[in-house]
Amino acid sequence: MNYGFIRTAAASLKIKVADVDYNVKEIKKAVDEAVKEDIRLLVTPELSVTGYTCADLFFNKSLLDKSDKAVLELAEYTKDKNIVVLIGAPCSYLNKLYNCAFVLSGGRVSGIVPKQYIANYNEFYEKRWFDTATYLGDCYIEKFNAAMSVNSIFMIADDVYLGVEICEDLWVPNPPSSSKVLAGANIIANLSASDEYVSKAQYRKDLVSNQSARCICGYVYAGASVYESTTDLVFSGATLIAENGAVIAQGKRFSRDNVITVADIDVEKLNALRRKNMSFENNQLACVINPAVTDNKNNDLKYRYVDPYPFVPSLEEDRKQRCEEIFNIQAAGLAKRIEHVGSKGAVVGISGGLDSTLALLVCAQAMKLLGRDNSEIMGITMPGFGTTDRTYNNAVELMKSLGVTVKEISIKDACIQHLKDIEHNENLRDITYENTQARERTQILFDMANKHGKLLVGTGDLSELAMGWCTYNGDHMSMYGVNASVPKTLVRYLVEYVANISEKKTADILFDILDTPVSPELLPPDENGEIAQKTEDNIGPYELHDFFLYNFIRFGFSKEKLLILAIKAFDGKYDRKTVEKWLDLFVKRFFISQFKRSCVPDSPKVGSVSLSPRGDWRMPSDASYNAFV
Repeated sequence: MNYGFIRTAAASLKIKVADVDYNVKEIKKAVDEAVKEDIRLLVTPELSVTGYTCADLFFNKSLLDKSDKAVLELAEYTKDKNIVVLIGAPCSYLNKLYNCAFVLSGGRVSGIVPKQYIANYNEFYEKRWFDTATYLGDCYIEKFNAAMSVNSIFMIADDVYLGVEICEDLWVPNPPSSSKVLAGANIIANLSASDEYVSKAQYRKDLVSNQSARCICGYVYAGASVYESTTDLVFSGATLIAENGAVIAQGKRFSRDNVITVADIDVEKLNALRRKNMSFENNQLACVINPAVTDNKNNDLKYRYVDPYPFVPSLEEDRKQRCEEIFNIQAAGLAKRIEHVGSKGAVVGISGGLDSTLALLVCAQAMKLLGRDNSEIMGITMPGFGTTDRTYNNAVELMKSLGVTVKEISIKDACIQHLKDIEHNENLRDITYENTQARERTQILFDMANKHGKLLVGTGDLSELAMGWCTYNGDHMSMYGVNASVPKTLVRYLVEYVANISEKKTADILFDILDTPVSPELLPPDENGEIAQKTEDNIGPYELHDFFLYNFIRFGFSKEKLLILAIKAFDGKYDRKTVEKWLDLFVKRFFISQFKRSCVPDSPKVGSVSLSPRGDWRMPSDASYNAFV
C-alpha cells in the first residue's frame, strides 16, 4: 500500500548555459538518483535542457535542434523507469517559440505545457524570445508525438492528478494553477528560474505555501541553479515542496552541487480536505493525460515528517501565539455568554487538575474583559473519596490567589447516602461508585449556579469528549463549556502560558498543577496518599489519542493509515503492538461515545478539529465501528 502518499522531488541542477549535451547528462543523473529513492515525480527547473539565460541564442537553430533531440533522448531514458519526469525546454510551433514544460514517462513525451505569462519587466526580457500561450489553443506537436496545451492535467497514479505551471505563472493575480486545481489537479509542479535579491526568497516561499493552501494541493517548485549566467543576475536553486499551506521540504540554496529535495505528499489528505470544503468545486473541464507510474508503493514514509503533536506547535514562539489566541477566544466566548444571559458571574468546580484550572483561568480573563471583579466567580471544591491533599490544596490556593469566592462542599456523605438509596455496596468500587461522585458534583454545581444567579462553566476537554471519558449528565454537562474544543495535549500548554504571565504566587501553584498526574480522583488514594487512579493507565496515553483524533476527524484516515503514521511519529517511544492496542481502543470508544457528544453544551470552537454536533461533527449515535477496526 502507499497509504495515499506520492513521493515527489524538486531538483536544481548543475548546468552549462547552452551546453545541451552536458545538461542532459546532469538530468539523467538526477533521474537515476530519483529512481533509487522510489521517487514517482521529479521536477527540474525552467528551461533545464538549455539553461534559462541563453538570451538571443534562443534564436539559433542549432540550439533549438539540439534541445528537441535532447527532449526525445530524455523521454526514451524514462522507458522502464517507474517515474514521471518534468523537464524545461523551448518548443517551436507555427513560427513561434514557447517556453515549455515537457512531461516524460514510459519512454515518451506524454504532454507539453507552455508558459502562459511571460515575464518582461525589470531584469526579465522573455518576450524577446518567447510567445505567450494564454490564447494558444490545444495543438499537436508532431516531432514529439504529443499534445501541447495549457489545459492538460496528468494522472500520474491513482487519485493523483498533476497540473503544471512555469515560474511567472505563479506570480500573477490569477495563476494557472488556480484553474488547474478546479479542473481536478491535486499536485502542482512549477518549473522556475527565479533570480535572487534581498527578501525575495521569503516572498517566494510565501507564494508557494499560500498557493498550496488556497488550492488545497501539493506544490513542487524547482528553481534554476547558481550555474545559470551571472552576467546580470544570480540564481540560487531554490527548491520547495508545500502541502496545503505548509512547506514540508526545502532544499539548500546557492549549492554548487545538484540538489534534489524530496517529500512524500499526502494526496489522500488533500482529497479529504477538498471533499469537506464545499467552496472547492470542480467546475472546469481539462484534458486529462495518463502518464501513470506502474507502481506507487510507498509505505516507508522516508521523506515524510509526521508530527506526533498536531495540536501543539513545535516552536516555542508559535506555541505561545497559539495559546494566546485560544485563551482569548475562550474568554471572549464566555464573556459574551455571561453578558447575554445577564449572569451575576460564574460557577466552576475546581479539582486541582488541569482542565478545571484552565476553566478557572478563562473565567478570570472573562471577568477582566467585562470589567468585573473575580469575586463574582464562585469556585467550588468538592472533595470526595479519591481527593488527595495535593490536588485539594492546589485547588484552594489557586482560588485564593485569583481572588475568587471559595466554597468547599464535601460530597462523601451525600454519595454514601445515594449508594444506600440505590442499594449499591460502597465497597464495590465500580463504574456506579465512580459516576455517583461525578453526578453528585454536577448536581451541586447546577444548584449553586441557580441559587446565586450565575452561569455554570464546564471544564471537560476535547480529548475526553472523543474518548467518552466523562460521566453522562455528570461532568459532561454545564451551561457553557469553555474547554470543549481544546485537546488534552494543548491544555497543559495553555495553563503554562498563563503561568508565565502571572504573578509568582499564582505561577507557582500553576506549575505544581502542571506536574500532577491526570486523574478524575474517583477512587481512594494509595497507601502513600498519592493519586491511585491515573487516567492514562486506563485508556492509554492522551498524546496518542490526540494524534488519532486529529488525523481521523480532519482527514478521515483509515485505521491502517493511522497506525503507520503513529508508528512513524512516535518511533522510539511506542512500539507497534502498543500503538495498535490504544488505536483499537480509541476507535471503539470514539464510536460508542457519540451519544455523549450529541448533546454537549454550547462551547467556543478554537481550532480546526471540534466535535460540536451543531457544526463540526455529525454522526449517528448508534453507528457501527466494525468497518473501522
